[in-house]
Amino acid sequence: MARAHNPIDRFYSVIPAGGIGSRLWPLSRADAPKFLHDLTGSGQTLLRDTWDRLAPLSGEQRIMVVTGRAHRAAVEAQLPALADPNVVLESEPRDSTAAIGLAAAILEKREPGVIIGSFAADHVIKNQRLFATAVREAVASADAGYITTIGIRPTEPAVGFGYIHTGAEMIIEGAPSALSVTKFVEKPDLATAEGYVASGSYLWNAGMFIARADRLLEEIGRSEPELLAGLLELADGWDDPATRGPAVDRIWPGLKKIAIDYAVAEPAAAEGNLAVIPGYFDWDDVGDFASLAKLNSGGRKSDLAILGENARVLSDASSGIVISQSGRVISLIGVKDIVVVDTPDALLVTTSENAQRVKAVVDALKLTGSTDVL
Repeated sequence: MARAHNPIDRFYSVIPAGGIGSRLWPLSRADAPKFLHDLTGSGQTLLRDTWDRLAPLSGEQRIMVVTGRAHRAAVEAQLPALADPNVVLESEPRDSTAAIGLAAAILEKREPGVIIGSFAADHVIKNQRLFATAVREAVASADAGYITTIGIRPTEPAVGFGYIHTGAEMIIEGAPSALSVTKFVEKPDLATAEGYVASGSYLWNAGMFIARADRLLEEIGRSEPELLAGLLELADGWDDPATRGPAVDRIWPGLKKIAIDYAVAEPAAAEGNLAVIPGYFDWDDVGDFASLAKLNSGGRKSDLAILGENARVLSDASSGIVISQSGRVISLIGVKDIVVVDTPDALLVTTSENAQRVKAVVDALKLTGSTDVL
C-alpha cells in the first residue's frame, strides 16, 4: 500500500477512469478498458500505477475516482484503500468536463477552498520525484487563482499528441517555472510537429489540470452555464444516497458532452487565466499500439516486444509488438514494425505506422452491429 509522505495541503487528487481506448482494440474492450490492463509489464494495472503516484501527494483518503457504473467492482478491487464516498459513478460517458466538473462540485461542497488535480487513469509516467515537483508547483499556481496544466517537454516530433504553445514567464510564488499559455494546438502533421519541437516553445498536452475547485467551476460556468447548473444540482444532494441515484438518472444523460480542453482550458488561456508548468518526466498516454511497442522495447525499433502471461512467440528478424491472450503459437519471420494482438475472439494485425487507424476498425464494427467483440 502506498503511504502518504508530506501530502500537499488542501490538495485532492481526482482520477477520471473512463473511455475504452479504442485504438488499443481488441486488447481494450468496453468491459476491460485500457486502465484495467498492465501495459508496461510492471505487474499492475495503469490505474493502480496512477494511484501509487498520487497517494504520496494527496494521501490515500484524498483520492477520488470517477468511473462508469459497470467498472465499479473492478476499480475497487484494484484500489482497496479507495474510500467509498470518493467513488463517483457515471451512468454513461459524458466526456471530461462533466466528469472532472462533478468531482470539483462535490469536493467544493464538502471542503470549500479545496484544490483538485485531475490525472488520467491510463497514462504512463516515470520519475516520481520530477512528477511530484511539477504537481507541487501546479498546486501553488492553482492556489493563486490560475487554471493550471502540466505540459511535457517533447522528446520527439510526435503527431499523436496535442501541443501547448507557451508564452512569457509568470511570477507566481511557489511556481518558479510557470509559463503563460497562448494557445492549444490539435494533433499536428509531422512537419508541423518538427517545427514545434525545434522552436522550444511548445509542450505536449498531457491532459493534467490543477485548479481550485471554485475557480474550475467558475470557468465551466462562463462557457457552459447549463452544464454547470446540472453539475451543481447533482453535487447538492450527492452525499445523500436516497437522492443521488435518481438525480444521476435524471440529470446526467442530459449534460453536454465536451472535453475540458474546450470548455475550460482554451477559454481560460484566451483570458490570460491559464498557466502551464513544464514537466521533465517521461510521459506517454499509450494512445495506440505504436506507443505501446515503444514503451515495451525501451524505444529501440529493432526489438520485438511481447506481452501476455503465456505468450508463445517465435520470431526471426522481426520487430514491433505481439500481445497474446489466446495461447496460440505465433510465428513472425522478417516483418518490421508489426503489431499482432491475438485474443480468444478477435485478431488484429497492422503496423506501427498505421496504429492510429485502429479506431476506424472499432467504428466499423459498431456500424455492422458486431458489438459482441467490443
